[in-house]
Amino acid sequence: MSNRTSELTSELSIEATRLPTGPVTRISALVLRLAVAYLWIENLDWKVPPDFGQGDRAGLWAFTNGSIAHPVFSPYSSFVESFILPTFVPFGWLVYVAEIALGVFLLLGLATRFWAVVGFVQSFVIYLTVGAQPHEWPWTYVLMMLAHLAVFALAAGRVAGVDGWLRRRAAGGADARLTRLLLPLT
Repeated sequence: MSNRTSELTSELSIEATRLPTGPVTRISALVLRLAVAYLWIENLDWKVPPDFGQGDRAGLWAFTNGSIAHPVFSPYSSFVESFILPTFVPFGWLVYVAEIALGVFLLLGLATRFWAVVGFVQSFVIYLTVGAQPHEWPWTYVLMMLAHLAVFALAAGRVAGVDGWLRRRAAGGADARLTRLLLPLT
């Protein structure tokens, strides 16, 4: 084994065990990751393909239009009106696939830090969309952003997730290209 490979293996061994530590932290990270994954999966039920509520003016269509009637940030509302609504069905599919992926990847604990960032951004966009609408509690979306930040900070996929398996595999000297490519996302 070369000196550089030995150094990398040593670094990965340390990193593989660095986050999270302690049983309470590990269990909390796992429960949080699974809860956030379930949140995304559960909330797919009102984003119904193929028109995502456009035909009956409900669901994703209604909430997206609400960002124009009740803007949180006027430039965002203008963007929705000018670009999102004219291409609503492809936008609906993008949201649907992104939220399925968020749920599945967080559930598996695969590329968890990457998906935590995606979830943070998606939660922020949802806040911009519905944060000022009647009967919405804007703090819901702030809490969602904070939950994703915690999943990221705790590297929650390393607890009972594929990320932890990948890290242990790499720390054990496995020379798999895919493993090395995925490590920065864990």
